[in-house]
Amino acid sequence: MIRKWYARWMYAWETRLTTRDENRVVRPLEWGFEWIVPFLQAHGFHSAIPGPEVQRDQAAAEAAMVRINQLLIGHSSSFFGYQRPADFRLEHRYPQLYPTNVRPETLARDAELKQQATQGTLERAQFLRFTSPERTPYPENDAVNARWYPAPEHKDPARPKQAIVVLPQWNADGFSHNALCALFNRMGISALRLSKPYHDIRRPAELERSDYAVSANIGRTISACRQAVVDIRCCLDWLEEQGYEHFGVLGTSLGSCYAYLASAHDPRIRVNAFNHASTAFGDVVWTGQSTRHIRQGLEDAGLTQQRLRTVWSSISPVSYYDRFSGPAADGASKNALLVYANYDLTFPREYSLKVVDAFRASGVRHEVRVLPCGHYTTGESPYKFIDGWYMGSFVYRAFKALRETGMHSPRTDAETPDRVAEEALTR
Repeated sequence: MIRKWYARWMYAWETRLTTRDENRVVRPLEWGFEWIVPFLQAHGFHSAIPGPEVQRDQAAAEAAMVRINQLLIGHSSSFFGYQRPADFRLEHRYPQLYPTNVRPETLARDAELKQQATQGTLERAQFLRFTSPERTPYPENDAVNARWYPAPEHKDPARPKQAIVVLPQWNADGFSHNALCALFNRMGISALRLSKPYHDIRRPAELERSDYAVSANIGRTISACRQAVVDIRCCLDWLEEQGYEHFGVLGTSLGSCYAYLASAHDPRIRVNAFNHASTAFGDVVWTGQSTRHIRQGLEDAGLTQQRLRTVWSSISPVSYYDRFSGPAADGASKNALLVYANYDLTFPREYSLKVVDAFRASGVRHEVRVLPCGHYTTGESPYKFIDGWYMGSFVYRAFKALRETGMHSPRTDAETPDRVAEEALTR
């Protein structure tokens, strides 16, 4: 009886949180081939590029997009590969909130931070900036931004330098997950809090929310995912230049998807914290409560859940289980944390359980933690503290174990960053 009452209460709370923002926009289905064509052209896949007559026919366009996804999965080393940026730089500026909702309390907080910056009472922060290898029509989006939280120098000069790349949830503001980064600093672990594509300072002026990261534009969503993955890997390049040897990644919700794909394609990432994990990108968008406006645009065009799953299969974690479970270049294995919530209406529990089953079957070293809440309620008290404990304690133990093994993450070739991963998978 109590369990049923708790579930009803939690689902009602979760629903209130996912429906309080009224600035979600329903957009029509767009295939967005133009977002993928540059990659196809650059890598010689000219036969996969659909002609104008194909793009004008709904059934033919869908079939072409399915074939492109199959090609991208088969050549994922190239698709998630990149040329190392040459313009890494640190920028000092006042942090900003970049809210994605118009609730009074959020706007008041934004105004307060801007006033503090004007008065000079707000502390400046360091941000890593560089140009993303995946280019889009939006210059502000292509200027990658990652807030830098360097850990203090350790008294033992022989201790390996360790760092983690942190990716918050979809539509996160500019302060989300900053507290986690500060916590990692206290553990002696440096952190780069990455602004995902189309988020906070990277968000085009025409948007109130980070809509272009996930939308009814199929190709643009794929491009955003590719951009996020290569941006993560570029952050590791910069960290290597600073002398860091052990690397991890932590992602929440959409950030978890990006983090998984990056780790599956980069052997340097050993510590993996996936906060809210799921299987197929299309399944989450179709069934999730917070993406109902995207589903509406897709459903109006006649798509189904199964068909959506296939046109986004190239950015789905389920497509790369074998790759993630493969050994790193030096034979070492990854270490992962999987967090899911029992009352999640955004990443339905059934899909998270499939992820857990896949990890158990793969033999990858991992831990599973279950939250007694939902997706949005994870950010509410007391659940945010429980979640923080799960992630913080795992990251601490995983990096400590890396130090004790004395192993160093393999370096990648700047010109062909997928070479190490390819060799590991073909042994």
